[in-house]
Amino acid sequence: MSNNQYTNTPITKKSKIFVAGGTGLVGSAIIKNLLEKGYTNIIANYHTRPPVTNNQYTNTPIDWENLDLLDTQAVADFFERHQPEFVFLAAAKVGGIVANNTYRADFIYENLQIQNNIIHQSFKHSVKKLMFLGSTCIYPKNCPQPMKEEYLLTSELEYTNEPYAIAKIAGIKMCESYNLQYGTNYISVMPTNLYGPNDNFDLEKSHVLPALIRKIHIGKLLESGDLEAVKEDLLGTRAVIGDSLLVIGEESGDKALFEVLEHYGIKYTNTPVTSNQSTQPKVAIEIWGSGKPMREFLWSEDMADACVFLMENRDFKDIVNPTSNTQHPTQPSTDGKTCESVTNHQSPITNHEIRNTHINIGTGVDISIRELAETIKKIVGFKGNFYFNTDKPDGTMKKLTDPSKLHSLGWHHKVELNEGIKKMYDWYKNKR
Repeated sequence: MSNNQYTNTPITKKSKIFVAGGTGLVGSAIIKNLLEKGYTNIIANYHTRPPVTNNQYTNTPIDWENLDLLDTQAVADFFERHQPEFVFLAAAKVGGIVANNTYRADFIYENLQIQNNIIHQSFKHSVKKLMFLGSTCIYPKNCPQPMKEEYLLTSELEYTNEPYAIAKIAGIKMCESYNLQYGTNYISVMPTNLYGPNDNFDLEKSHVLPALIRKIHIGKLLESGDLEAVKEDLLGTRAVIGDSLLVIGEESGDKALFEVLEHYGIKYTNTPVTSNQSTQPKVAIEIWGSGKPMREFLWSEDMADACVFLMENRDFKDIVNPTSNTQHPTQPSTDGKTCESVTNHQSPITNHEIRNTHINIGTGVDISIRELAETIKKIVGFKGNFYFNTDKPDGTMKKLTDPSKLHSLGWHHKVELNEGIKKMYDWYKNKR
């Protein structure tokens, strides 16, 4: 094995960078970080969510392309046209416990398809370095805490998000396997629960923190009796109630608002406010589960900074530190002869096990769902109550990363949870 195994040309400010999934929470944060650091040749895709075109970095416009990453031929054509040098694979189908458990087939199929298309085309078009972004839900349901990278695949997964987790584990192993077979330079990072600008606030499909921010904000509006503001927040919201689909529009009345709100666990516990009512309306918000599960949260822009730091400063070899110099053996061909690797990529070592080469990105600090709700309540200024629906699943009771590998590579988080929630709530109020 030569000295540059798993190492490629360093990234420069003019390198062509493809951010797959550029309009989502993760991709938009990575693009923002790249622009702040002076990168000038960024291409990103969008599909169902339109791109933000009015970024503040007007001298470095982003080359946006409408690209369905599930379409194998379209992705191949994209790589052929643009020939990106560096790739951030931030695209994924994501959601909270409800979405993961309801749309199980969609989550495993779409994530596997996106990963397969981008990783394989990156290989075929000699991408210098790729970063695959997953999630810490890859770890076993009863994983020792805090979760170290070495605990991957040591026991069964949490059932509610098993399809998504299996897809992400496959992505890790795909990157790892291409590195080991072909000497590519693909890095997998597993961020903890993320939150921040451009998050998904859908009342059914979002993760717990943005869902709580939106529910508690609506609860505060209900307390004030501002039903017009409630309607504005809910415009376009869809709810299947019984056999009927209810969609909130400009013409929706108060009855429809209350039906949708109660469907999503937001309701008055006394008489709704009227123009001549002197009593303060009381609002209660449902939270799934017992409120006892512990969760770790990372500001999305911190995550992006970690990703760009690793792309700039670390290679796959820095993660595994392989020591063997044994040459890769020749491969038998179908006609009985021997042949070298079918690509021009350098052959890697294969005579010892290399596993768990992904990197956790987290804070190493967690909080209970109940404490999280109370923290958001205080920041938003909501005076109502929470009720915990213990008929609904808790999911894994504790998920805390061990970020010591990332720390050893030279990066630490900066934004603590209270500060991040305040920033996210301000973003939500200003951007909706």
